[in-house]
Amino acid sequence: MAKALLGTFHSDQRTAANLSSENMRLRMRVRDLEELVARLQDENDHLAQAAAAAALLDLQSEELKEMQPV
Repeated sequence: MAKALLGTFHSDQRTAANLSSENMRLRMRVRDLEELVARLQDENDHLAQAAAAAALLDLQSEELKEMQPV
């Protein structure tokens, strides 16, 4: 019975090394994706501010057009 139980444990060192390297690769991928998300959020915020400024300028130009004599 003990042999059967011990046989279920993976004592192969290659498996542990493979899991470790795969874990490290996945952690690096997650870090890269988190950096990408942060960069895209910053870019989106910048574009939203630019769009708001452009909308404000368009609104002001419309108000100026209304003030012009016809």
